[in-house]
Amino acid sequence: MSAESTGSRGFTYWRLHFRAWRGARPFWAGLFTLLSGAPIAYFPYAHLQLGHLTLAMATTAGAGSLIIGVLLITLGLTMWFHSIVRVFAGVATILLALVSIPVANIGGFLIGFLLALVGGALSISWAPGKAAEPATGIDAPHQEPAPHGADDPFFPGPRDGEDPNVTETTAHANGGRNSAG
Repeated sequence: MSAESTGSRGFTYWRLHFRAWRGARPFWAGLFTLLSGAPIAYFPYAHLQLGHLTLAMATTAGAGSLIIGVLLITLGLTMWFHSIVRVFAGVATILLALVSIPVANIGGFLIGFLLALVGGALSISWAPGKAAEPATGIDAPHQEPAPHGADDPFFPGPRDGEDPNVTETTAHANGGRNSAG
């Protein structure tokens, strides 16, 4: 063990791993959606004390509010741990936010409603990041530009391990045999 190592993983290690985890998914969309479920599910069951006066906001749609709140929390977790369905989760979040207005005390007194709208919109608009571009400029090595459409995933090109100079026509012209054999 070196004198510089602490023997355990420090705060910086976990912070960097959390940053990498957070960057690979719609983190803020999931957080806003998680936070939106709490007031929508809580307020219909809350009993506020104002001095000796108890104010109960329970409605006949308390079960509906609880279901909407739990679904929003589930969708927030889905955005974090299964980000491939982020568009579906975002649309479902926005629809549940709209349904919460008449069902759950004006969407948790607009707090849960607004948080759900922001979370759903962020989830729909989030896209995975792309790899960093190679350096360009004076110090960068010279590279030939890619042929037209080479970066297009639908552009037919050579497969891995194939010679890019051999076309389909030349492969059939010699019966599929290479010229060396």
